[in-house]
Amino acid sequence: MYRESVVSVVLLTTALVIVVALLAAAGAGKLARMDGATYPAAFTRAAITFAAVLTLAASVTAALAALLT
Repeated sequence: MYRESVVSVVLLTTALVIVVALLAAAGAGKLARMDGATYPAAFTRAAITFAAVLTLAASVTAALAALLT
């Protein structure tokens, strides 16, 4: 029973991180368009922001895993 709850917490956390990354990317793309960037440039900024949020989440996870083990 303990293992199923751990799996569900991991899946919910992963989903939350992806939603936050998508929201940050959408905000970055919208701000880029409002700043006058072309659609390809705005999409590039959104993609970079999405990747940065996922990288940050992975590095925080790695740091916490190192502290907890």
